[in-house]
Amino acid sequence: MSDGRLILAVNPGGTSTKFGVYRETEELFEENVRHLPEELAELGSTLDQLPLRRDVVLQALAKHDLTVAGMSAVVGRGGTFKPLSSGTYSVNDRLIDDIRDGSTLQADHPSNLGAPLARSLGETADVPAFFVDPVCVDEFIPEARLSGHPRLPRVSLSHALNIRMVAYKTAESLEVPLDRLNLVVLHLGSGISVNAIRRGRMIDTNNANDGGPFSSQRVGTLPTTGLIKLCLSGEYDWPQLKRMFLKEGGLYAYTGTDHVGEAIKRMRDGDEEVGVVLRAMAYQMAKEAGAMAAALSGDVDRVVVTGGMAHNQWLVERLRERLSFLAELSVFPGECELEALVRGVLRVFDGVEEVKEYA
Repeated sequence: MSDGRLILAVNPGGTSTKFGVYRETEELFEENVRHLPEELAELGSTLDQLPLRRDVVLQALAKHDLTVAGMSAVVGRGGTFKPLSSGTYSVNDRLIDDIRDGSTLQADHPSNLGAPLARSLGETADVPAFFVDPVCVDEFIPEARLSGHPRLPRVSLSHALNIRMVAYKTAESLEVPLDRLNLVVLHLGSGISVNAIRRGRMIDTNNANDGGPFSSQRVGTLPTTGLIKLCLSGEYDWPQLKRMFLKEGGLYAYTGTDHVGEAIKRMRDGDEEVGVVLRAMAYQMAKEAGAMAAALSGDVDRVVVTGGMAHNQWLVERLRERLSFLAELSVFPGECELEALVRGVLRVFDGVEEVKEYA
């Protein structure tokens, strides 16, 4: 093994555990282990999945002749904890207690397992554990918190880890520090987060579960009175509504597929109804980006597009057509969350930023 600090990064998902080992910023290996839904369901709560996921990681390390004892750090994805500023945090007892208690969690999401998983793995060899730029990063300006009714405040939950990673990459490409840039970042996945970053701080975003553009699976913003009537119709219970809005909405509800590439193929083969839906989705993405540009008073240095849907050139070009008047587009297809976790730890180790304590 060559010289360099080894870092184990773990990113638990709904039905998978993605993890990898890096030497500095060089990826040594990465795996994405799938879990059967029924296997996870038998375990009960999300937190009860921890031993299964930990053992999967340990077995993979052994396969690569590695151990946790050889790591300089273990880092996990941060979840829907109470509102926190961006940065790299040490996983401490207070955080673990709050996750187990559940009272400060803003949603039941697999990302909540990332920090406990990092701590559990680190404890096997007295290796420090961290989490970076959690889902709950909240740097809203005061005006962004109001929704229209005091009982329904706007909540900052977003794909913060990948959003900040591509923001850093954009800053590097421009050779300008992130804290001197204003960016509009669109993370386009099964859920969509469109973020306004002002001088490095995430001052506004849509919560992908509550509003913004419709995506491949989620409904985005809906007409309020129609939504109320639907919910009070007596036709649906909460689990049915949740599935309708978060898993079977958006592109899937209109076309029967949540695969954007398949929908584009159908459009090119002459299905004009699918074409209208795709153009509407791109239209809503662009409108939300325009709203975030307004949050930045029109002072936008770059529009950044990332996430799985950014692999589709047709969609990227539709966004470019509508948004190039704001700024040039930078495109980072897919996600780089493991790398983002590692770089967050390295920034602390190298003294670029100070580690933060969850309190």
